[in-house]
Amino acid sequence: MSVPVIFIHGLWLHSTSWQPWLELFTERGYRATAPGWPGDADTVEATRANPDALAGHGIDDVVEHYTGIIERLDAKPILIGHSFGGMIAQKLLGLDLGAAAVAIDAAQIKGVLPLPLSTLRSGFPVLGNPANAKRAVSLTPEQFRYAFGNAVTEQESRELFDRWAIPAPGKPLFEAAAANFNPHSPAKVDTANESRGPLLLMAGGKDHTVPEVVVRSTLKQYRHSHAVTDIVDFPDKAHSLTIDSGWRDVAETALTWLKEQGL
Repeated sequence: MSVPVIFIHGLWLHSTSWQPWLELFTERGYRATAPGWPGDADTVEATRANPDALAGHGIDDVVEHYTGIIERLDAKPILIGHSFGGMIAQKLLGLDLGAAAVAIDAAQIKGVLPLPLSTLRSGFPVLGNPANAKRAVSLTPEQFRYAFGNAVTEQESRELFDRWAIPAPGKPLFEAAAANFNPHSPAKVDTANESRGPLLLMAGGKDHTVPEVVVRSTLKQYRHSHAVTDIVDFPDKAHSLTIDSGWRDVAETALTWLKEQGL
């Protein structure tokens, strides 16, 4: 029986942005799905039309949502997440709900201390107003270009924005920003779990939103576990690496690593 794979998107991208990955992983024999976050509509257009459905959902809500999806499967899935989806994938793996996880440019988990200026600038459209913790916030094309599309042409960045960008709940960003001051932060991951499945962290060398230093700090959080934890860098890629014209390199790297893990 084929292994299930669940793709988990992050903030500001719709789940259908995983479509090329779904097709590739299905071709390779996996049962691949990309369920949206709580409040996501089935399409980009419908999600943009009803941003209030997204507002107020935090990290725990998203983890609970995907836990329910996983519990209906007949086997532990491989979890592949981008940005905040990468954080969610790590949390689910730490809870022993995944066979393995690939966390691509994953948002900071509790314990990660570096806070680069580019990360602050990328999050400022939300974090600049405390009231956004209860709202869903959209990026402008210019903000998307800085946060996601800085390693591709301005035209490609705009095309990606027009095709995939949706409003995002502000709450997860505020939760992540306060994680190291909150002993019960929802951004906490069980990084010491010895029995979890293997984890691959991916970093983009030009990523403004989650710079490589953040991903390398995340790797250090796993130093107390002997479970497999690997990292791979893409020096010329930024936060759009899962959706831009270079996505296939990232996907093939994930597939090769999964094969090495016997998955």
